[in-house]
Amino acid sequence: MDAEVQESLDLEKALKAIASPRRLQIMQWLQDVAANFPAQVHGDPVEHGACNLFITDKLEVSQPAASRHMKVLVDAGLVVPTARSGWVYYRRNEPVVDALKHQLLAL
Repeated sequence: MDAEVQESLDLEKALKAIASPRRLQIMQWLQDVAANFPAQVHGDPVEHGACNLFITDKLEVSQPAASRHMKVLVDAGLVVPTARSGWVYYRRNEPVVDALKHQLLAL
């Protein structure tokens, strides 16, 4: 486990982020973007993640509500945003997710 990633993980913030069923669902969807979202024109599902529009549509919420959910995940370090061609794509930050798993297993 990368000590720097482990130290950067704010466990309380990460747990609060995934305490929401919708944010937990987003994290699960982002495990396999290609399987869970439609094909994308500008962003590679592996390199960039899922387009914010597709996340919003799949959540069946308003764009501001989806943006708030994504901001919480980004602020917790669990998701990385990438701006491309006027859209924002989100992918899981696997080193931080792995650090979170490690912390939970240590409890």
